[in-house]
Amino acid sequence: MSDYSGILEIDINYGLVSDELKRILFPTVVWSTLSLRKNRKVVTCNPNERLFVTCMKLIQLAMADQITLDLQAVWDILEQVSDPEIPVLTVTDLGIVRDVKQTADGHVEVVITPTYSGCPAMNTIEVNIRAVLQDHGYDPVQVTTVLSPAWTTDWMTESGKQKLKAYGIAPPEPGNVDKHALFQDDKKVECPRCSSRNTTMIAQFGSTACKSMYRCLDCLEPFDYFKCH
Repeated sequence: MSDYSGILEIDINYGLVSDELKRILFPTVVWSTLSLRKNRKVVTCNPNERLFVTCMKLIQLAMADQITLDLQAVWDILEQVSDPEIPVLTVTDLGIVRDVKQTADGHVEVVITPTYSGCPAMNTIEVNIRAVLQDHGYDPVQVTTVLSPAWTTDWMTESGKQKLKAYGIAPPEPGNVDKHALFQDDKKVECPRCSSRNTTMIAQFGSTACKSMYRCLDCLEPFDYFKCH
């Protein structure tokens, strides 16, 4: 019999193994020693030849695509990632997270679409997505950027639009694309402070390229309008 000194620790990333499957495939593992470490399953066994073999079976099980990620848990974690330019919104509020997948090797892939090509905030968003998922034990994390179909304000959540208004930014108005013809009157946007539509555009671009600058003629307050596109 081989002599395995110390404690053998097998780390299976994000794995969920049913109690029935554990009893059938790994009857010699002392499952009472199973512990959770940031969404990781760690099996600690007293090392002897038989236990070593059963732990190797557990590794083979993980490598054979038998372990499934809880993707909804990943979506929930992503709600903690704020937009760097409008911190009141999360990346899920904006709708720039298009999909969350499990890769062939069992890791997390997050698919994102920028609000517009060349958006300077996307690199920061990608870094923050990786960081928050790694903090919760998901590592490595793959972030994939796709440009087609192009992002639209229709992808924003209703709760996100309400957050914008409460923050003092007029949310995009549905079905009203901001493409002004020559000599066309400015769009009358509802003021997020007093709800008046007696407003006028001051500048086509506001604090960021995705917003315009408006002023309310009733309460006289300036405000940003998140352009619809």
